Amino acid sequence: MRLNRYLASAGVTSRRKADVIIREGHVAINGEPATEPWLDVDPDRDRVEVDGKRIEPLRDRLYLLMHKPTGVITTVSDPQGRPTVLSLLGDAWPDRRLSPVGRLDADTTGALLLSDDGDLAYRLTHPSFESLKVYQVRCAESVEGTSLIRLEAGLELEDGPAPVDTVRRIDPYTLEVGLHIGRKRIVRRMFDALGYTVASLHRSRFAGLSADDIEPGSWRELTNEEVKELKQSVGIDPDD
Repeated sequence: MRLNRYLASAGVTSRRKADVIIREGHVAINGEPATEPWLDVDPDRDRVEVDGKRIEPLRDRLYLLMHKPTGVITTVSDPQGRPTVLSLLGDAWPDRRLSPVGRLDADTTGALLLSDDGDLAYRLTHPSFESLKVYQVRCAESVEGTSLIRLEAGLELEDGPAPVDTVRRIDPYTLEVGLHIGRKRIVRRMFDALGYTVASLHRSRFAGLSADDIEPGSWRELTNEEVKELKQSVGIDPDD
């Protein structure tokens, strides 16, 4: 197993950030400095340390699906003392390095994954793996039919194209929008470009999972079948 993947699978950080701490000299294998992310690691024989602390491979990883409520920050911690998605878990898993998979704005609700499987988190949020996100967008104004056509055709925003995979009208004020891209506040910026004010934004599905049957602020563990399907969707061996 490559070193960056070992660190990610142990829940230390994402694979992308693992590359950084490896190259900055924070990691050692069997007491020797390791500065290349591609170095091979045998989880059963090699001793891996980050800043002198031994990192054990996680044999059983944790996968949670949360219904994120409004007003909660999608980060591990917040210097301003605002509630975070991890604070909602309380002391349920004090010894696990859980992190949110991707982000939702504080005022956006809906499906959010949390896990200590850094490799899966990396793939689910990387654009090349195209995990589908489905949102219910309620606007303050009635949405015109021409706006649906413009959405379906894709918009050009200040940071590049914003293609949409699916668009469906739920009622005159509410649309369901499915997309693979995940740039910052992308849905709100798309509707702003169309001239609409987003009154509420709810992610109804992420990578095929819905949290709509979970109370806001609550969560559940994924089933083994759900984890298997998630891994298969991003090219990971389900038995890995």
